[in-house]
Amino acid sequence: MDEWAALPEDNTCRYELQEGVLLVSPRPGRRNQLAAQRLSQQLDEQLPVDWESVLDLEVVVRAEHPPIVRVPDVVVTRVGGPEDRLLAADVLLAVEIVSPGSRNVDLHLKPFEYADAGIPHYWVVDLDPPAPSITVFHLGAPGAGYVQSPAADGRPDTSGPFELRIDILSLLAPRGA
Repeated sequence: MDEWAALPEDNTCRYELQEGVLLVSPRPGRRNQLAAQRLSQQLDEQLPVDWESVLDLEVVVRAEHPPIVRVPDVVVTRVGGPEDRLLAADVLLAVEIVSPGSRNVDLHLKPFEYADAGIPHYWVVDLDPPAPSITVFHLGAPGAGYVQSPAADGRPDTSGPFELRIDILSLLAPRGA
């Protein structure tokens, strides 16, 4: 973790640490960045005043060897938390927006890592056809990992951790639409 902390800041790439191995990937594209901003705005408008959503903040999923550090597209955490890096215990909700090449990691590896770290809620936003979607997960019984929340009326159940209504189509809509 000391070597990780010593890395210089680089806004041209996204760095993550997967079981001690440095992963370098391109920054999310314009569409994903806009969707993350708009989702964060929708969350902030509905969250209780002592919670906030934050974009692209490092989360130490596991500090002990081999360490895991991820950078979810959006996290929900308490207001006034750490500035640069969160511990998994600081995160109430982690959100990943699927990018080209990240689908398997976002849908299969990260849910395991986040659940194992005790992050209570995890959403995967997929902007690709046939229609944009949000897959919602919440922690099940201790040690059981995540359970996928059922969709009702074609909408995901985003009632945990708070009652939230997400307009997924607006994540892709032209500005002002």
